[in-house]
Amino acid sequence: MKQIVIIGNGISGITAARYIRKQTDYRITVISSETEHFFSRTALMYVYMGHLKFNNIKPYEDWFWKKNRIDLLFDRAEKVDVEKKSVWLKSGRAISFDNLIVASGSQSNFFGWPGEDLEGVQGLYSYQDLQKMEANTKSVRRAVIVGGGLIGAEMAEMLCSRKIPVTILVREPAFWNNVLPIQDASMVSRHIAAHGVDLRHECELNEILSGENGKVKAVQTKDGDLIECDFVGITVGVHPNVEWLRESGIAMKQGILVNEYLETNIPGIFAIGDCVERTYFLEGRKNIEQVWYTARMMGEVVAQTISGKKTRYQPGPWFNSAKFFDIEYQTYGIVGNSLQDHEVEFYWEHSSGRKAIHLIWEKESDRFKGINAFGIRMRHETFDRWLREKRQIDFVVDHLAEANFDPEFSERHEKEIRTRFLKRVPMMG
Repeated sequence: MKQIVIIGNGISGITAARYIRKQTDYRITVISSETEHFFSRTALMYVYMGHLKFNNIKPYEDWFWKKNRIDLLFDRAEKVDVEKKSVWLKSGRAISFDNLIVASGSQSNFFGWPGEDLEGVQGLYSYQDLQKMEANTKSVRRAVIVGGGLIGAEMAEMLCSRKIPVTILVREPAFWNNVLPIQDASMVSRHIAAHGVDLRHECELNEILSGENGKVKAVQTKDGDLIECDFVGITVGVHPNVEWLRESGIAMKQGILVNEYLETNIPGIFAIGDCVERTYFLEGRKNIEQVWYTARMMGEVVAQTISGKKTRYQPGPWFNSAKFFDIEYQTYGIVGNSLQDHEVEFYWEHSSGRKAIHLIWEKESDRFKGINAFGIRMRHETFDRWLREKRQIDFVVDHLAEANFDPEFSERHEKEIRTRFLKRVPMMG
């Protein structure tokens, strides 16, 4: 019987296992050293905040895997022998495969700051990081987070839920301004600061200082400011977890290189999820995309190919969603952090400072390129369709109500948005 081995039990690896099982009788083994069972990584913050217990974020009961003949192996993959088609484990075992799927995920970035190895300094990605954060934040007086972005916002909300004073060091002039346009980033900054966070813009870490006990006692910024703290969260992004494969013969740069079928350079070996770096162009998308839904889609696609229906990975227009404390954020299409010469923009912000939309379109053709939405829920399928149909901006503004996904009795803003749009962009009227 054909043996499928999957390294990693995150959303990409488990999606692949489930979809292969739906279509075949192949033997499936999933290897993971993080947890015995699959869990929802995006819900880890709610375990720390006390809203959920760890068992609540496991989408499937523990018996699910045996019933569906998916073997779970709690061990660490340390080496892949591509010639013998086997995976060597930390326990000393070797497992043979006919097809191998590498779904080894990401690791937090650390950039060699002095003191980054001190007790009380950590990133936030894995279940082990959550456990470490539980231990590291007991009885702390103040926390410092280095870096903005989505993980930084999550960590700040987690700490604030326990009444721990938080300082965030952001090197940009506004929160996540390396991704968000300045209007959007400034609104997010104001919102985070309104929650009592000491948010310091254009401020970079220079050094993490140690106390006599070997634990962190303070950070020093490049401006020379000293901030006393006993916890430091490093949230400056993640990178593909692939270093353990460097000598395997599997081609890689930052991540494992794959073609449009998610195949590596080694026949029978695939890679999916955060550890992947695509070798082919997709409009509006980066070659490394470390988000939940792309990992899930890759799992579905590779399952089709392994099950005998060779399928290209074609995710369509870019989208993503997250939240900054109380503000939900969605993005569809291409909205860069700076406006290009061939682009036009329209930004609307509600008087509350907690709702906004940012529209981008082509200057010459009026073709709609993308939207950022804050505090207003939008329908993914609607914007996906408009982007694929290459709709013009006036059509999008005229039909915004069709894309609104807020509950029935929520306040609606389409009329005000359109009125302001026509005043600021009269040629579109």
